[in-house]
Amino acid sequence: MPGRHYSKFMPPTLSMSELVCQKIDNDATDMLIDKWLERPHLPDTYHDWFQRVRERKHAANARREQILLWNKGDFVPENIFTRTVDTGRLIPLDRTWITRVYHHRSMKRLNMMPVIFSMLPELMLLRGMHDRGCDEIYVLVTDLKRQEMDQVTEYFKLVCQHAAGGRCKPSVEQRINHDYMQISQTLDRQRRTPCFPQIDLTLRAILYEKRPPFIVLFSHQTMAYSQILFANPLFVPSKDVYHDFPSGCPNPGCTDNCCELIRFPKMGLEAAAVLCTKRKVRYRYGRHVKSREMCNWVDCHVCFSEESAAEGAVGEAGSEGSVSGSSDGSVDESSIKFAGFVCSRCKLVKYCSPEHQKLDWDEHRRVCVKPAIN
Repeated sequence: MPGRHYSKFMPPTLSMSELVCQKIDNDATDMLIDKWLERPHLPDTYHDWFQRVRERKHAANARREQILLWNKGDFVPENIFTRTVDTGRLIPLDRTWITRVYHHRSMKRLNMMPVIFSMLPELMLLRGMHDRGCDEIYVLVTDLKRQEMDQVTEYFKLVCQHAAGGRCKPSVEQRINHDYMQISQTLDRQRRTPCFPQIDLTLRAILYEKRPPFIVLFSHQTMAYSQILFANPLFVPSKDVYHDFPSGCPNPGCTDNCCELIRFPKMGLEAAAVLCTKRKVRYRYGRHVKSREMCNWVDCHVCFSEESAAEGAVGEAGSEGSVSGSSDGSVDESSIKFAGFVCSRCKLVKYCSPEHQKLDWDEHRRVCVKPAIN
């Protein structure tokens, strides 16, 4: 028996939302980052964590893995590099973004920049993990308490996993309707703003219209936490990299996760709130999730295939744009078409040609070091 259409999950639009949207542009984000860097860093849990990151040495075979590197220079975003999960490039954290903060109309006179400042390190890292589709970050401001945030998270996971295509089984539809009514009544009794129908409509509209890799449900309640809802498991930070990420508690000696201000999934998929748990399922209403390995030069669109790498058609490029083993600097066109050239010094990035490696060198030189010897 085919599933019936789930009416509450018909494609909504942001014009239907009654929440107010406040835009925080790139210049404001730059100002917040500069202000964050001006803080005294000792004692500071985030600065201590980045110092531990700096002491880590990457392996020679880390070209396809998530990685975070601070190899040279001062503690500034342009010197900290991360691997993108969508293109496989190694990019610095200095790429800013526009934040769109949705909140209840009773808060329209308030500036939402403190909201962004309170979770700035997490947003910088999540932005750095995405080469594309993350120029805008979406935040929904709520006043949910911890248990209510847990219930809302489970509801959206249920809806996106079973009704993202617009159809679901009658039993699932009944469960979704039951949870919807139960959460709505609970938040109404507690006089939460915005109410759950407004949260539900706005979040689904953002997923349908904007298709972001993640959405942040922010809570300004005392002793509450903010939740990151990921669209797909591919976008979740790796446990191997972020297992000791700080909780965000102002106390530098605190290790209690109950004090966390934002639930950053430092334990990977086992602790992440993922809206679509299957990699092969279409997410974001029709777009496929697929990780690629592309030329590290940001303006290049060459994508390398895994098949060619398995066949051994991978060249090796010098650390400043020359091709190792080639006296005249010429490039084999067949190898460019399939596998590209790996940086001969760090072994972390690939290029389609020496010309693109030279163009990328001013940026890549800030992270290019020899890998650790196993």
